[in-house]
Amino acid sequence: MSCHLSDILAAYVMMETNMYKTLSALLVGLLLISAAAQAQKSVTLSASTSPPYADRQLPEQGLAMEVVSHVFKRAGYSPLINFDTWPRAMEGVSVGLFDALAAAWYSEARDKEYLFSEPYLSSKLILLKLRSNPANYTNISQLTGKRLGTQVDFAYGVDFQKVAGLTLVPENHAIQNLLGLLNGSVDVVIGDQRTLAMQLHAYLAHELHKFQVVDVNLPTRARHVAASRAIAGGEQLVADFNRALAEARADGSYAAIVAKWDKRYSLN
Repeated sequence: MSCHLSDILAAYVMMETNMYKTLSALLVGLLLISAAAQAQKSVTLSASTSPPYADRQLPEQGLAMEVVSHVFKRAGYSPLINFDTWPRAMEGVSVGLFDALAAAWYSEARDKEYLFSEPYLSSKLILLKLRSNPANYTNISQLTGKRLGTQVDFAYGVDFQKVAGLTLVPENHAIQNLLGLLNGSVDVVIGDQRTLAMQLHAYLAHELHKFQVVDVNLPTRARHVAASRAIAGGEQLVADFNRALAEARADGSYAAIVAKWDKRYSLN
């Protein structure tokens, strides 16, 4: 009888021990899951559609969005990007609906309202003309008397008023400028190199050989992440992004993303 009781007690002790181990393992697992969830802090970003930099229809939502997402993930964040018009994107960040703008150009006026990250992507402006046009422009001042295709609300950083007799022909979309160049309604088109290259590949691939990049030195524009100064946590968010951006540049992952997109849309 005593032997039977000892067997029962031993089995009970073993069952309690196994249950304790199981509960301990579950507790550790829950703690690890909780820690991982805390480590992957969410960050909500707002952007306006601007292919190939930001467009929900493109792979990884565009070049700039892929870079920003890659950097934030490296910094321990889980990024969520919302697309809207540019005015609504800025308003959403200003009132705290979103944590930051995903792609913003710096200006002194904006600096009063937003905390800007280090620049993470530069955009080069170029001039395009038709190869059949024999003119050899080396300076924008030589566009005197010409018709220049531009985009509405695009901040070029160029004082066109200094070019005597220059006529600006504004359009809503880059493809309209390129078609205007083909049909002779403009003499030259100015725009972002990657944007123009993408439009040519997407819509005018068979006409690509007719276009020529003009060798004129134009300003570059840099994109930044920008958080509202009025919302708590913005400084830490920008600091985390800057740190992870430096790491991504150092290990080559940043350069690989940019090179992939530039190879996809090349004017060479």
